[in-house]
Amino acid sequence: MKNIIKPLSWNNGVLNLLDQRLLPLEEVIIENHTVEDAFNSIKDMVVRGAPLIGFTGIFGMALFARSKKDASFEEFQNAADYLNSSRPTAVNLAYELDRCMEIIKEAFEAKTIDKIEVDLVNFGHAQLELIHRDNLSMANTALKDLEERLGKRKYRIMTLCNTGYLACGPMGTALGVISHLFENDRIEHVYASETRPYMQGIRLTSYELKKQEIPHDIVVEGSFSYLMKNKLIDAIFIGADRIVRNGDTANKIGSSTLSIVAKHYGVPFFVVAPTSSFDFTAETGIEIPIEMRDQDEILSIRGNRVAPLETTALNPSFDVTDANCITGIICEEGMISPVSKEKLLMVTGRE
Repeated sequence: MKNIIKPLSWNNGVLNLLDQRLLPLEEVIIENHTVEDAFNSIKDMVVRGAPLIGFTGIFGMALFARSKKDASFEEFQNAADYLNSSRPTAVNLAYELDRCMEIIKEAFEAKTIDKIEVDLVNFGHAQLELIHRDNLSMANTALKDLEERLGKRKYRIMTLCNTGYLACGPMGTALGVISHLFENDRIEHVYASETRPYMQGIRLTSYELKKQEIPHDIVVEGSFSYLMKNKLIDAIFIGADRIVRNGDTANKIGSSTLSIVAKHYGVPFFVVAPTSSFDFTAETGIEIPIEMRDQDEILSIRGNRVAPLETTALNPSFDVTDANCITGIICEEGMISPVSKEKLLMVTGRE
C-alpha cells in the first residue's frame, strides 16, 4: 500500500491513534496519555473496528499502569471495567481486557508489579503480530473456498463497513480477504457499501481500496437487491463484532439486511472474524447488547443539520445476522460451514 499511516502505535509511553473520524480528508494523529484518553478514543470512535478497539484497550491499561504505579489490583480491575464500558457490543474489548487482568494478577502474585506496564505493552505488540498471521490464514481459507466454489477467475465482491487495517491494526479481516484476493489476481471489482450513518464504507473502506489501487465503487445500502438481482455480485464478505454460540452474528447495522437479500438471490455470504470475536457465553443473538448511538449521527452531516429541528432518530449501531443467512464463518481455525452450534464448537475446540 502507498503512504500507509498506522492506525495505532505505542511510542515512549504514548498511545498514538489515527483519528478515523477525519478520514479520508485529513490524516491526524491523536496522542493518548491516560486511560481516560483511551476510553474517549474508543467511545468517540477515534478508533473503531472490533480488533482495534480490543488493542486500544490493552494499551489503555498500559497507560493506567504507567500513570498509577502504586495501583491496587482492585484499581486495575476498575480501570478495565471502565474501558469495557466505552462500547458494549464488540466482544474483543472485553476479551483483551480479561487477558490483561490475567497478566496483572500474575504480576501481583509474583510481586513484579513494577513490570506491569512493560508486560502489557509487550502483550499488545504480540497480539498485533498474531492477528496479522491469523488474518492471513483466514484470507487463504477464503481464497481456497472461492476457487473451489466459483472457479479460478476474477470475482466481483461486496463488503459493508470497514474491516481492513484501519479496523485491525495489521491486515484486515473481510477487507483483508479482498486485499489477498487482489494480490492473487482474483478481483474484478469491489462494491463497498457506504455504511450509514457513520459512513465507514465511503470514508474508510474506499480510503484503503484506493491506497491499494483496487477497482471499486461505493454503493448505497438501498442498492443491495438491485446489485444481486442483476448478477453483479459473486460473493459477500463482512466482519463481526460478536459471534454467539449458535452462529448469530452482530455487525454494523445493515449486515442483516444484506444477508437476507443475499440468501434470496443465492449469493454466498461470509463472515470473517477471529475467535476473539466469539462469545460462547451467549446462546443466540437476542442476548447481544446493541449499542444505541447519538441521533445526531443521522440528523446531521459533519455538524450540519439536515433534518427538521423537531425530528428525532433511532440510531442502533449494530444488528444481528441470523446464522441461517450465513454461508460460512471464516476464523483462524478454518471454515465453519454450514453454520451451527455443533460446527462452531467443533472447529474452535470450545465447549
